[in-house]
Amino acid sequence: MILVTGATGQLGTAVINQLLQKVPVSQIAAFVRDETKAVNLIKQGVTIHIGTYDDPQSLERAMQAMETVLLIAGTDEENRVRQHQHVIDAAKKARIQRIAYTSRALKDPSTLVNRLMEGHFQTEDYIKASGLPYTLFQNSLYMDAIPQFVGGDAVFERGIYLPAGQGRVALALRSEMGEAIANALTSTTEGNVTYQLTGSKSYSFYDVATALTALSGKSVTYTPAELSPFETQLIGRGLAAVVARRITGFITDIANGQEDIIRPDLERLLGRKPTALNQGLNLLYKL
Repeated sequence: MILVTGATGQLGTAVINQLLQKVPVSQIAAFVRDETKAVNLIKQGVTIHIGTYDDPQSLERAMQAMETVLLIAGTDEENRVRQHQHVIDAAKKARIQRIAYTSRALKDPSTLVNRLMEGHFQTEDYIKASGLPYTLFQNSLYMDAIPQFVGGDAVFERGIYLPAGQGRVALALRSEMGEAIANALTSTTEGNVTYQLTGSKSYSFYDVATALTALSGKSVTYTPAELSPFETQLIGRGLAAVVARRITGFITDIANGQEDIIRPDLERLLGRKPTALNQGLNLLYKL
């Protein structure tokens, strides 16, 4: 039995969709906060457990008879580590055979500007200290996030304006990461394993602009922004200062090369090359 937490989120959905193609539905369970968002899972016969990362009893109930638990990182960044610890503690109490976690592939966590990313590595340390057999999935930035980064369809009128310098990212589609994770969860694994799920090539925002130009037939340019004016602009759009700093910190880490990691793990788990930038943007923008 495999329990997927955060199962109605985008990555959780991608993983479960792939698991349904690999194992009987009776072997799949989902941990969700809101049953109304799990209607499709229920229709497919997936066992549903209701609860939150802040409710240890609901976690303990959900883990009864489970062999593997996939902990998908929570979205409450301020409380994420504590919530993840609740999941890991429940897994240890239930004596599950393997815990898996969706972390982040970053070059040097000790030099991060966006310190909230440290929560992923604190979670990894807590998993390792638990004594449970583990599989860690350190994921690169989703290619699916590019439209959000560059302003959606407005990019074709305004171009790309970000303080990312010449920083490169080994972008990969979320759906392919979900497929790779499902493949790993359904294979026989001994010992502790860490996968770094990245694309097979890294790209700068110059490359993104070139790809969007070729796909759309419209001229898209990338202008590297200065950090301070960019952050001021975000605040001027109505974002809280703390949120603006998080965004600029995230993009600064890209500029500093934190996301420029290329590993073969995603390709190996997929059994094929991950989707390249042009094809991925074509899918995302429906061009």
